[in-house]
Amino acid sequence: MKNYFVYILKCNDNSFYTGVTNNLEQRIDQHNSGVKRDSYTFKRRPVELVWS
Repeated sequence: MKNYFVYILKCNDNSFYTGVTNNLEQRIDQHNSGVKRDSYTFKRRPVELVWS
């Protein structure tokens, strides 16, 4: 059985983003590198993990 993480990111514009992943480190790296141009965090980088 896989473990999953719920996480909260603080974005560059002081908004917050919540998500769920099974690989927290990789997912935060994806948010900060801008893997998906249409994602909420793309224009709000860099993001900072504030809770998981």
